Amino acid sequence: MQQIKLDRQNEDGFIVCEHCGKPIVKAYDCIGHHKIPLTEENVNDVCVALNPDNIQLVHHRCHNRIHHKLSYDYYHRDVWLIYGAPLSGKNTYVEEIHEEGDLIVDIDAIWQCVSGCQRYVKPNRLKSVVFGVRDKLIDDIRYRRGKWQRAYIIGGYPLISDRDRMSRELGARCILIDTSKEECLQRLKESADGRDEKLWTKFINEWFQFHSEPPEVG
Repeated sequence: MQQIKLDRQNEDGFIVCEHCGKPIVKAYDCIGHHKIPLTEENVNDVCVALNPDNIQLVHHRCHNRIHHKLSYDYYHRDVWLIYGAPLSGKNTYVEEIHEEGDLIVDIDAIWQCVSGCQRYVKPNRLKSVVFGVRDKLIDDIRYRRGKWQRAYIIGGYPLISDRDRMSRELGARCILIDTSKEECLQRLKESADGRDEKLWTKFINEWFQFHSEPPEVG
């Protein structure tokens, strides 16, 4: 995949989306779409799964549109784990790519919904209710309940062990919103959304302290 990206960069260093023709600016917004869809029968066929001529590099939103056109069946529905540090831009990214009818699991939005408080005010007495709602939604994703085509689970998930478990149990693919600690802290200072700056500084520092990625191969 990395070699395909390098081969398809234009003179400005950008990859051009093979669906809409516009540059793909963010690395995490580049999705490899298989023109011949992967199935249980061909997933281990290198002529299909790893053939560069069968892979289009497209924006995440364009990938969604392609799948919608193809009307994939009940069992071939995409689940994405969108993870990264606090204030890295996870929600913004999902807002940009989701479409009507997608299922979005966002713990902060659940807190706000069930409490009626401002987004980052979280009464502790509601904690078990909030996490119960989140777990129910994740169960719905696990068993593909409902008629949604795509599901996005938004969270920090700094540990690779947690992400691997989610990927395995839910059939999810992971996207890291790769933003530096300095940028996250700067966004916190400039935010006016009611967050406790001292508390959220702690959250950001802890995320970068515990964050782990698989070692590079090669």
